[in-house]
Amino acid sequence: MKKEAFFWVTISCGVMIMAFILLPLIQMVISPSMEKLYTTIKDKDVFRSIWLSIYTSGLAAIISFVIGTPFAYLLARKDFFGKNFVESIIDIPIVIPHPVVGIAILSVTGKDYWIGQILHELGIRIMGSTVGIVTVLVFVGMPFYINTAREGFKSISPRLENISRSLGASMISTFFRITFPLAWRSMIVGMIMCCARAISEFGAVVIVAYHPMIAPVLIYERFESYGLSYSQPVAVWLILVCLVLFLILRIISIPQKRRA
Repeated sequence: MKKEAFFWVTISCGVMIMAFILLPLIQMVISPSMEKLYTTIKDKDVFRSIWLSIYTSGLAAIISFVIGTPFAYLLARKDFFGKNFVESIIDIPIVIPHPVVGIAILSVTGKDYWIGQILHELGIRIMGSTVGIVTVLVFVGMPFYINTAREGFKSISPRLENISRSLGASMISTFFRITFPLAWRSMIVGMIMCCARAISEFGAVVIVAYHPMIAPVLIYERFESYGLSYSQPVAVWLILVCLVLFLILRIISIPQKRRA
């Protein structure tokens, strides 16, 4: 059967998109030698920055899971006045410029604002600290977790929960015995999405906490100071970390797609 012109248009667009994404990444990955990559990862500053990125991103994902799960469940199960507005607020960190995030966080955590005064009295420092980095990463990563978990909860029939409640189970018992076991895959995917988004953050972190350096900030500093040859190896290692995260995401997502 003869292929129509539109078919070849779709193929051409697909090839261009794949080339646009892959060519710069492939060139960057193959540019540093294996010896250079090995030397880079042995650098204490590089290893520390990559580990800090993984640690803070993972912590941001855990925090998003703890406080985001109940809210995601509420959004999935309840319709209320202003719900669309609330969901729009959740998505704001996705669309606003990243430096604005950093400035906004510093605005409410500085000593001139009551939240900042409370934090100062408690001995909690946001600017130039790991706490500040985690705060930023939760801010930018939370929407990805909530949106993914919400869709997971929506995919579960409320009828199952209603049967559990009719048999005398409490709401919290029903959630942990019925809903949570059925939605755990979506929550794991949401945590990975949150972690992956957080680990790539630069613009907001560089304003709130240039030091201690996470990997994106170290890459930027080395590029500004020494050029491509010193920044590329660090970038390659960070790409490998992100690749592992998305590989885990795909492995977790495949069974869910097959059941659909």
